[in-house]
Amino acid sequence: MESRLNDLEAKICFAEDLLDALNRTVYRQQLQIDLLQQDVRALRQQLQESAPHEIGSPGTDIPPHY
Repeated sequence: MESRLNDLEAKICFAEDLLDALNRTVYRQQLQIDLLQQDVRALRQQLQESAPHEIGSPGTDIPPHY
């Protein structure tokens, strides 16, 4: 009986360590996702600021051969 309790305690310790490691991994990944989202927003803003005349409906532009 004592041996089984020791085995269960050991398994619980390993499970807690694994859970902590997974939590740290998820936290780091969320930080990376947040940074990537900021980068995408900044790039989208740069694109809109650099080429506002290109954003329009395609039917209103006259083709270059006319």
